[in-house]
Amino acid sequence: MTGSNKHPQAPWRNFYGRIHGKTLRDAHKEFLDTDLDALSPGKVGWDENPDRAPIDLKALFGGRDVWLEVGFGGGEHMVHQAAQNPDVGIIGCEPFINGVAMLLGKIRQAEVDNVAVHPGDVRDMFDVLPEASISRAFLLYPDPWPKKRHHRRRFVTPDHLEPLARVLKPGAIFRVATDIPDYVRQTLEQVPRHGFEWLAEHPEDWRQPWGDWISTRYEQKALREGRTPHYLTFRRV
Repeated sequence: MTGSNKHPQAPWRNFYGRIHGKTLRDAHKEFLDTDLDALSPGKVGWDENPDRAPIDLKALFGGRDVWLEVGFGGGEHMVHQAAQNPDVGIIGCEPFINGVAMLLGKIRQAEVDNVAVHPGDVRDMFDVLPEASISRAFLLYPDPWPKKRHHRRRFVTPDHLEPLARVLKPGAIFRVATDIPDYVRQTLEQVPRHGFEWLAEHPEDWRQPWGDWISTRYEQKALREGRTPHYLTFRRV
């Protein structure tokens, strides 16, 4: 499904993008039926939490630092980080149910137990995350919305950056990866306006991937098609 979908309890929020793709394979249906509920980060939905009470991250992850991945795609990066950082809890938000199913399969295969999954709009998660509770956030190859009239749909707009800044701890790191030059422009224009500083000092700081990076299928597609990845690192002031 594509286009604008009105949120049933928050009609002021348009959601643009796909929710469903190709017909799910039986294995993916089984992952969704058996694994997803157990990985819920708490009461995020409006139907179960109409007062938008904060979720209990200590109960969820036992007092560990918490990271957030916005739109985890097929889940390669999220599972990689979870496996490399067992002392951290990672919440992933993704409305595209096919991607959620792919992630659940990878979680099973990697046998990581420090993850939580919200199959929906990250703005609903922002509502219920406690203030200054997230130590690191990732925005990796987001939907570029290339047409100029659609740039307001991008993540790097006040509708997303203001609540992101609220839930990040002072000093928290925010990583953005994209292969779209105009997305780089908008990111560098908008993110510092919302309480972040760009940490680059040399061209290599945005041309070279992070030391703990794992290349995703979206990045591999960009490279095959001749587009150049950019790796932008910001710190919450």
